[in-house]
Amino acid sequence: MLINTNLSAQNSATLLQQSSKMLAQSLQRLSSGSKITSPADDSAGLAVSMKLTAQMAQNTAAESNINDAVSFNQTQDGYLQQVDTALSRMSELSISAQDVTKTTADRALYEQEFTALSSYVKDVSTKSFNGVSLFNGATLNVTTDSNGATFSNVGVDLTTATYTTALNDNVSSVSGAQTALGDITKAINQLASDRANLGANEETLGYYSNQLTTLNNNLSAANSQITDVDVAQESTNYAKYNILVQSGTAMLAQANQLPQSVLKLLS
Repeated sequence: MLINTNLSAQNSATLLQQSSKMLAQSLQRLSSGSKITSPADDSAGLAVSMKLTAQMAQNTAAESNINDAVSFNQTQDGYLQQVDTALSRMSELSISAQDVTKTTADRALYEQEFTALSSYVKDVSTKSFNGVSLFNGATLNVTTDSNGATFSNVGVDLTTATYTTALNDNVSSVSGAQTALGDITKAINQLASDRANLGANEETLGYYSNQLTTLNNNLSAANSQITDVDVAQESTNYAKYNILVQSGTAMLAQANQLPQSVLKLLS
């Protein structure tokens, strides 16, 4: 029987230390909701999780870009709806000014309204969205995924000859009104085409947005399998390690009492 070296106590202490470490780890997992509380828990899983998390953040940023582009297109179309109303009224004025029963003074009144509407459309062509011109015709490349791929968002140009020619016409005479009618009709046809392009832009961007949302959901599910703790399983582990710590503590106390039996030999 040995006094200086208590192997039973040392073994019990080692096992207790291991159980205590596992209990502490289980507590960390349950309190954090993550089964990777340090790189040592799952180094490979942590690396994969970091990549998935980064890609989700990039996708979220790309989706924000897409939503901004959709807002840009919607703002454009909001203005173009009013331009459509203005051009339609200008076409009416062009017809009315061709009435042979109207006097020059009557046509002057039509011209006054025609000019006011023309000025309104010209003013719309100068509008911007967050400092970016709405109607200069520029095609904007919108980022659509985490790899930096882009979608060409076709622009609208209200300064093209089709529009400017019509806006610079007048209806102060019958011949002028006839010319204006033809030019306004062309402008309305161009406007219809431009609004159709905006609709196509919005529809396509909507597909990209839905695609990113679905992708992020799938990436989140994959990341969850790697990092999220299974509470039911971990609760079972916690109960097991808690019992091992308590029993280990009790057995260490018993092991420390063993050398005292030597006193019986000396009495």
